[in-house]
Amino acid sequence: MANKDYVSATEAWHTKALGEAACESLKKNGFDAKYVESGGNALALIEAMIKPGMTVATGGSMTLHALGVHERATALGAKLLNHAAKDLSPEQKLAVMRAQLTADLFLSSSNAVTLDGELFNIDGNGNRVAALTFGPKKTVVVAGINKIVRNLDEARARCEIAASPMNNKRLGTANPCAKTGVCMDCKGDGRICKVYSIFRQKPRGSDFTVIIVGENLGY
Repeated sequence: MANKDYVSATEAWHTKALGEAACESLKKNGFDAKYVESGGNALALIEAMIKPGMTVATGGSMTLHALGVHERATALGAKLLNHAAKDLSPEQKLAVMRAQLTADLFLSSSNAVTLDGELFNIDGNGNRVAALTFGPKKTVVVAGINKIVRNLDEARARCEIAASPMNNKRLGTANPCAKTGVCMDCKGDGRICKVYSIFRQKPRGSDFTVIIVGENLGY
């Protein structure tokens, strides 16, 4: 038991050290950045931003699903703009994506956050990176400690061996990485990795918060 406690304490120290280091770099790059120890703490921060009647939009994110953000936003009286809702037709889905660009609050995760304070994202349609870049009154990115990488090279590598293959598997695509478990740089129209985005600093004029969570969340 003593050895397990020692390992647990060491892991907790390392997680916090990485999370706080990323936050300090994000702040230097103009972002409002916060480190919290748990998903519950992150959800509490988000809940405080949600007011009845406001429009809350979400990028496709397993992190947000893990936190229960969609259910909480609805329970708090917000109008939820979720393009991933199962009952939407293709036309309705596109309309929701466009409406997300002018939401009161846009919530998303990021595929990777570097220790230099950069955000790295890959999209298929580009709607998520578009909303992150410009439009919503308030933007919040929530990223688990598993998304922290040293630099942009590691950010891209993380997507190729983790985020992209797992998202392809989740979505049931016919892309080769859904079988191999690693990016094959496929060329078909069904490829979901079409738009690559790097945020080196906070977009000018945006209200942008990044919440780093000391837990593994999402892909």
